[in-house]
Amino acid sequence: MSKVNVGVIGVGRMGKYHASILSELQEAELAAVVDIDSKGRKVIEKNYETQGFDNYQDIYGKVEAAVVAVPTGLHYPIAKDLLKAGIHVLLEKPCANNLDHARELFQIAQEKNLTLHIGHVERFNGAVQELHKIVDSPIFVECKRMGPFTNRIKDDGVVLDIMIHDIDIILNLIQSKVVKTHVLGASVFSEKDDLVNAQLEFENGCIANIIASRASQNQIRTLSVTQKDSFVVLDYTDQEIYVHRKSSSEHQLSKDSLRYKQESLVERIFVHKDNPLKLELKHFLDCAVNGSPRKVAIDNELYSLEIALDILSQFKGNR
Repeated sequence: MSKVNVGVIGVGRMGKYHASILSELQEAELAAVVDIDSKGRKVIEKNYETQGFDNYQDIYGKVEAAVVAVPTGLHYPIAKDLLKAGIHVLLEKPCANNLDHARELFQIAQEKNLTLHIGHVERFNGAVQELHKIVDSPIFVECKRMGPFTNRIKDDGVVLDIMIHDIDIILNLIQSKVVKTHVLGASVFSEKDDLVNAQLEFENGCIANIIASRASQNQIRTLSVTQKDSFVVLDYTDQEIYVHRKSSSEHQLSKDSLRYKQESLVERIFVHKDNPLKLELKHFLDCAVNGSPRKVAIDNELYSLEIALDILSQFKGNR
């Protein structure tokens, strides 16, 4: 089996993960890494015995596919250049910070018969894949993605950095258009959106509440779904799903206290656990080399970004 020559553009925190996994994949050859920070880049070059460059255009002719893991503001110009050069692209999320730019990138990819994959890695989380088999009529969905502040992300707040994962998963789960959005938020440690709570109402009547925070001292990555006959809880970090069914509750009032009793059957769903980033890279290469169908339709990719940008716009407007 011939290997695909792949380059990684931007070898910061996320780019290092990509380079590490690509170096181990049988179907890939880590042919080049690109970063303007020569010190960090040379460590990657040495560790994985690959070529390093400070200009991404130097990898033209050396790779058939590229991973772009640079700051969001550079996503559009770099991805556009790569696609025009005939290179398949895995572009870290968000696709762009402008919806028209995102549409243009997908249009170029289609015209050139290339794969443009957006790095929504949570789609490849084993628990998320099982979730789609369990959830069929959600009434209420709640997501919490919270953690401490980090200086790692300088050009994005929580909406485009972390909330976009949950927006993407919710939209693919509910399969209905958003009709109303209500946004509250705060800037705590930066000038950006550090804490955002977005409530979404859908055409089919479902309601979603999404909390994203980088102002919390504990790490929480959960999603819960209320259905008429069940309550589903997903933990992204542990890749676990629990389904609560047939819940009955009653209360007893005594002289000294009010006590609640709740009874339910809890199922723990078997989840095949693998590295989501590895699965994502394998899917990207499969689409690029074998023409396998994409996991999410282009219209859905764009809709996730549209909702995220609308939430961000409301946050800015409220300030």
